Amino acid sequence: MGNKLLRENLPMAVQFRNYKDPDDYWRVDKFLIQHHQPGNQDGNWLEPAWEYMHYHPLLDSASLDKIGIWEDAGRIVAVVHYEWRLGEVFFQFAPGYRFLKGEMLGYAEQHLHGLSSQDGRKELRVYAGDSDSDFQSLLQERVYQRRAEWNRPQAKFVVPDPFPMINLRGGFQLKSLADECDWGKVHRALWRGFNHQGDPPMNDEELESRRRMFDTPSARRDLKIVVEAPGGDFVSFCGMFFEATNRFAYVEPVATDPDYRRMGLGKAAVLEGIRRCAALGAQVAYVGSDQAFYLAMGFEVTDVSECWVKYLD
Repeated sequence: MGNKLLRENLPMAVQFRNYKDPDDYWRVDKFLIQHHQPGNQDGNWLEPAWEYMHYHPLLDSASLDKIGIWEDAGRIVAVVHYEWRLGEVFFQFAPGYRFLKGEMLGYAEQHLHGLSSQDGRKELRVYAGDSDSDFQSLLQERVYQRRAEWNRPQAKFVVPDPFPMINLRGGFQLKSLADECDWGKVHRALWRGFNHQGDPPMNDEELESRRRMFDTPSARRDLKIVVEAPGGDFVSFCGMFFEATNRFAYVEPVATDPDYRRMGLGKAAVLEGIRRCAALGAQVAYVGSDQAFYLAMGFEVTDVSECWVKYLD
């Protein structure tokens, strides 16, 4: 795939090309780690979000080559990509290259649009940081409309020292997938935890999908936390990532069986995951949510990726 007009509008040193999996997975992964600033002040995705995206069962992997990459002397300086499906786009920048956002937006409109789930119209949902006034002005100029209901907040938890005690009701225990890795139990906990009805399908394809979702390249099974009920079922689950270079934890996903909610089990799983990351050197933990569940345990919203929508037909 090419874009001659796009290249003609860029400074000569900057070159555009399309994403090539799997090599570019690792190059973008390193790009996000390299340019991360404390408190996520760079505004880019956190590296674990990129990892989680690529191994999630909802990912439209057939469209990965539509992701756009901009390079300067062979070095990645900007990326525009979707998350799981075409129609939603996110922008990542190296310092000094935000001037590319106009070209990147034009590329996204041509190649990364999707269809509205409401009426089938061609649409693009663009996510821009709430403090990025220049990008917001550009979106307004190009007739995008802000849709607050689709915003994506991010919250931060500063690791306390000493770490508080984690209490569970009698008969429940905290474990990790390093202690017991039963993908059937994980699948059931997530199926019920995300409010699917009935029993989950249990076949090799489903269980392999769960394994792939959590045995990602940088993942550690000892950071995938479960709460085991007295009968042996996993009834709460917290996926946790540790990014060692920048020393932070990342929470994704968290789910609790509806029959076991309001018992402090989900909170215990999250805190145990953070505690383990803290022992590895994490100073903060992040989660892409502003739910009261997280705020009540000490997370504070730090920034919001605002959703702007434009219909393209």
